[in-house]
Amino acid sequence: MLTVRLPEDIENRLNALAARTGRSKSFYVREALLAYMTDMEDAYLAEQRYAEFMKSGAAAIPLDDVG
Repeated sequence: MLTVRLPEDIENRLNALAARTGRSKSFYVREALLAYMTDMEDAYLAEQRYAEFMKSGAAAIPLDDVG
């Protein structure tokens, strides 16, 4: 269980969205959190892979040569 305090303007937008669509506020919070977490996981993985690449000393391939 998680409790989140939202600023009034965000709460109002969430309430309006839920009312217009017939979905629960929890549905939208879950969807938003999943999307954000996926983006953050991708970003952290990219940072990790980039650091590993830089540490390896391997030569980079120019973007024009990829494909």
